[in-house]
Amino acid sequence: MKKVSFLIVGGGGRGTVYARHILEMNEQAEVAAIADPRDFFRNRIGDMYRIPENRRFHDWRDALRGEKVADAVIIATQDRLHVEPAVAFADAGYHILIEKPLAPDEEGCRRIVEAADRNGILFSVCHVLRYSNFTRTLKKLIDRGAVGRVMSIQHLEPVGHWRYAHSYVRGNWRREDESSSILLAKSIHDLDWLCYIAGSDCIRVSSFGSRMFFRKENQPREAADRCLECPIEPTCSYSAPRFYLKRIRENIRGAYVESVTPVLTEESMLEALRTGPYGRCVFACDNNVADHQVVNLEFRNGVTAVFTLAGCARFGPRRTTVFGSEGELFGDETTLSYYSYLTGETRGIPIPPHIATDAHGGGDYNLLESFVKAVSTGDPTYIVTGAHVSLQSHRLVFDAEISRKEHRIVELDPAGPGPVQ
Repeated sequence: MKKVSFLIVGGGGRGTVYARHILEMNEQAEVAAIADPRDFFRNRIGDMYRIPENRRFHDWRDALRGEKVADAVIIATQDRLHVEPAVAFADAGYHILIEKPLAPDEEGCRRIVEAADRNGILFSVCHVLRYSNFTRTLKKLIDRGAVGRVMSIQHLEPVGHWRYAHSYVRGNWRREDESSSILLAKSIHDLDWLCYIAGSDCIRVSSFGSRMFFRKENQPREAADRCLECPIEPTCSYSAPRFYLKRIRENIRGAYVESVTPVLTEESMLEALRTGPYGRCVFACDNNVADHQVVNLEFRNGVTAVFTLAGCARFGPRRTTVFGSEGELFGDETTLSYYSYLTGETRGIPIPPHIATDAHGGGDYNLLESFVKAVSTGDPTYIVTGAHVSLQSHRLVFDAEISRKEHRIVELDPAGPGPVQ
């Protein structure tokens, strides 16, 4: 099988995850170039692969000057910075693996999909939940008729109170006008996944939710606008110093800390909390995305589903129950059980192990491996999250947000991009 070379555009959290997984499949793939305007992130991946300086690009546009530098590109920039590079690299003949969401609006999504179509490239969106070992096991059982006919699905994503505060109150995804709705930024994974498990296209959606808690009027009277100046910080569940300094002191590196400061010292972190956005009181930020939301779905085959996004929650894996005519399947991404209506017995279902560094139950690695196989062999059937599948999932999110904001049920346009694949 031909070894596949990659250019990574955006060397932050997700770009680095894929770079590290490519190291684990070094017989199959390699990173040949990196583009990121930030020295720390560009050079971290550059050093990881000993990439020469002339292939460490400050601007992804520089990588398009001259001959191709790789077979494929991984686009892992911020959400609103996907469209221009995706269209440009598709037109240049690169195969594309792109982080979700494609774009914050349907027009941008369609521009990307049209570029992939007209250039005949292999194209995959990082809906990693479809590729996890849990999902693969669950899907095989459903397709085999383990629960009879699927009737309804209950699916919960407990975002985690600290994770929500980091990303959606203080961080990069806190405002719809700068990023997107939280449903698109965080949970398009989940609506896409529900379509996959239901095995049908969604025909009707309703949604409810709001920014109920993280508001200025909920700030305690004695609280300060910055955690380091706040007299009640020690008793606050959303204390920034407690969360970030604990990680620094325990040498827990990762995207949550690196997005605050690339210099992983206590002094640098304290300065960032003193002056930067991550040190703000959660009740004194400029956030406007919902902190809790439910989405109700009806599919063409009669299956119904409810999805719950909980921003104020104990952090943990997603939890799902699939209710069928003959039994139930329920699990939490790491465990899976089957209950039989006939026998009244419950038994555990083994899930194949995944590599320990994969935070999505094997989904990140399996997605990347499937894309590498597709590019190496020219066979698109390895990809289960292609352009038109993802476009349909994005349209579902956009319609759910119309429902939430306009307080009405939305019928999905039958002239959409086609059936679920």
